[in-house]
Amino acid sequence: MKELIGSGGTAPLSSYTEAVNWINGLIPFGIRPGLERIERLMELLGHPHRRLKFIHVAGTNGKGSTCAFLTHVLIQSGYSVGTFTSPYITKFTNRFQYNGTDISEAELTELANRLHPLVERIADSELGSPTMFEVSTALAILYYAEVCHPDVVVWETGLGGRLDVTNIVTPIVSVITNVGHDHTDVLGDTLEKIAFEKAGIIKPGVPAVSCVSQPEAIAVLKAKAAASNSTLYLAGEDFGYENVRIKDGLQTFTFTGPFRALELGISMKGEHQLSNSAGAMMVLEVLRQYMAFMLEDDDVAEGFRRTFWAGRLEEVSTSPRIVLDGAHNPEGAESLARSLPQFYKYNKLNLLMGMLANKHHESYFKHILPIVDTLILTEPDFRKKMDAEDLQAIAERLRGKYAKENLKIIVEHNWGQALQMLQSITAEKDLAVVSGTLYLISDVRSTLLGQPDSEKGW
Repeated sequence: MKELIGSGGTAPLSSYTEAVNWINGLIPFGIRPGLERIERLMELLGHPHRRLKFIHVAGTNGKGSTCAFLTHVLIQSGYSVGTFTSPYITKFTNRFQYNGTDISEAELTELANRLHPLVERIADSELGSPTMFEVSTALAILYYAEVCHPDVVVWETGLGGRLDVTNIVTPIVSVITNVGHDHTDVLGDTLEKIAFEKAGIIKPGVPAVSCVSQPEAIAVLKAKAAASNSTLYLAGEDFGYENVRIKDGLQTFTFTGPFRALELGISMKGEHQLSNSAGAMMVLEVLRQYMAFMLEDDDVAEGFRRTFWAGRLEEVSTSPRIVLDGAHNPEGAESLARSLPQFYKYNKLNLLMGMLANKHHESYFKHILPIVDTLILTEPDFRKKMDAEDLQAIAERLRGKYAKENLKIIVEHNWGQALQMLQSITAEKDLAVVSGTLYLISDVRSTLLGQPDSEKGW
């Protein structure tokens, strides 16, 4: 057993598996908005987060893709980059990346052992046990502050912003990709309430970038930025994109901003990725213009072109053609419905989906039903899954108003058998799509790509 540095005792977690099981074992403590426990952890560790430069990214959709664009461009430009994201598609270590590479199992285990006695100490106090996400966030901070020391950390929120654990940091730039109806049970049931929570990452004097489009949400962000004396760069007002064309598999466009215009191309598919990449480019312009980041045009263009993010309009099979997309809320479904005909030609569209039980599925179906020929409803292998029959009831209720005349709806509770069914009914000129919660996407992806050691989780 390894000695736990600074603890005066042996390490309680002797392997990577034990470390991950311990962290995931905190999931029953749930999502508990608030910063008291993470602040206490940082105090006990000597406030390591204060030694790092963060780009803090919040939003309903597009956070992961925006983080990917920023990471790839900054690495291409010669900077070292930490990237903290969730959920993960393949393995728990995906959350904690340095220059695009996961934290090692050994490093994760060692850092978990450093945190273990502190977590137990807090659990015995009036604050109660830190949650899984709080411990993961603390581990990420330790990794970047004391192990790999990146020039900048791309830092994705978990849920909301104002009371999200990641909001313990003061970033050099804040980013709010967009605002939509998701996690309304925690963040509120109106766009204004959700925007207020997202806007909580805007810090005094720190510039902010946003692609939010709804007038009521924009008003909330502008008020928060004004109260914080922060410059807000807003899509449609301060920056944007134009001259969009699709050529040789790339979406090319002209980014227009307050300082200059620049031609860019991205291999990520979907109209929504134009918005994400434009927002990321505006962030990079702020870094270049005001913080002396050296970002050569050729490196910026190459970084955008090479950016990839798993499970976002990702084609993982050619025979039959199968595309994975983690659209799991109304805005994501709308983007998916618009993007598929732009990038794929097909006779029939067969869609397999599974959801968690806390989403706005009715609005999701309103966008999806008009484009689908066969809909296979299944259940993800996750504790908060939604019953496939409940999904079916919603789809049937909306069928008459939104669906194609001959829409076929199939229920198969076992996602593995549902995937086999999807493969068997998709002809050469058809297109198969797997959509919904990323927990389903993760399992399907690992199956189709032959990754038997895949882990998945939030």
